[in-house]
Amino acid sequence: MVTLQSAENALKTVYLGVVSNQLNTNANPLLGKIKQTTKDVWGKEVRKLAPFGINGGIGAGAETDELPKAAGNNYVQFVSDLKNLYGKIELSDKAIRASENNAGAFVNLLNDEMEGLIKASSFNFGRMLYGDGSGLLATISSVDTTKKILTCDSVRNFIEGMVIDIYASTTKVVAGARISYVDRVNKIIHIVFGGDVSDVAANCTIYVQNSKGFEITGLGKIFSNSETLYGVTRANYPWLSPYTKANAGEISDNLIQTAVDFLEEVSGSAINYIATSSKVRRAYQEYLGAYRRNVDIMELAGGYKAITYNGIPVVADRFVEDDAMYLLNTDDFVLHQLCDWKWLEGEDGRVLKQNAGYPTYTATLVKYAELVCDKPNGQAKITGISGTVTNPFTTIVNTTVTESTSEGAESTETQSGSGT
Repeated sequence: MVTLQSAENALKTVYLGVVSNQLNTNANPLLGKIKQTTKDVWGKEVRKLAPFGINGGIGAGAETDELPKAAGNNYVQFVSDLKNLYGKIELSDKAIRASENNAGAFVNLLNDEMEGLIKASSFNFGRMLYGDGSGLLATISSVDTTKKILTCDSVRNFIEGMVIDIYASTTKVVAGARISYVDRVNKIIHIVFGGDVSDVAANCTIYVQNSKGFEITGLGKIFSNSETLYGVTRANYPWLSPYTKANAGEISDNLIQTAVDFLEEVSGSAINYIATSSKVRRAYQEYLGAYRRNVDIMELAGGYKAITYNGIPVVADRFVEDDAMYLLNTDDFVLHQLCDWKWLEGEDGRVLKQNAGYPTYTATLVKYAELVCDKPNGQAKITGISGTVTNPFTTIVNTTVTESTSEGAESTETQSGSGT
């Protein structure tokens, strides 16, 4: 017979391990490459000594000269608050009672809830990896208050069912509105949802419910122009600023290799992961095809597949800007956590709690963590990459066909191809 106690036991002993594994390895391919540890967690903060430069106690001299002076490693202390990450499921008393004599039905009920929790948490966690910690999803361009339609600068951070807050400057003007539809196919980038939007106007900003300013420090913060990073003033430590290249234009191996070489020569960083938008990945595949080169495929942890650049996986991630590419050494990133994913328990040890005044029960998954990059100057970001490339052979062949006979064109095309 299925009871609340058996549901408790299932959540604690069966589902917790599965959910933790899914969120730690399969939530996002980038997350699967990042080490997770409880080290350097002090109370509610991450306090970490990050080394930079080299040991200065080296030198050369004459046989009887004074030995080199000791000059130890250089360190700077990073300090950042652990972020509180939550995921919540809800079961109605009626649904539990309806399945109390049918274990299979109850298992299906829990499976559906847990799959929904994993999907939502994976989306949110993946999005935060590329965010700046502020939780900003998008900025509103225009509003149709009658149809409750918002046109935004981007919709890559939205998904149907997401619950959001809207701010006018620092004032919350909409709380807990739920997205019912996101128009992505036509690139109209508007959002339709229920709720009162009478106080919403252009330049208002959108965040996940109650998350403004409380998300993990993602790549957006590392590559921003913020004055501080992990509590350290960037101006005092220029190496806190990563490599950036703007207005890149067409994608090419030379563009990527230039960034890779710079990082290797300046910071000694070995790039092992490239993240980009699907638009830029298509451009790179087109580039490879234009030069008659094979597209190599590798499989990453979690079952993700990626094309490669010189053995480095090139992964398309929906949360990367349309014209951007990140070149990362994931060995420099660590997800510091107080503990792994756990159910939030009451004083009685229960994880399923009745909502006061409602015939429903909720369980909350929690993790306290922060993402820290030990070597920001070992990372790179290229922006302004055009979505398509010009096929050099198309131009040559078309010009030749126009000006020559068909026999001459056929001969020239063969020569162009053989010279690739």
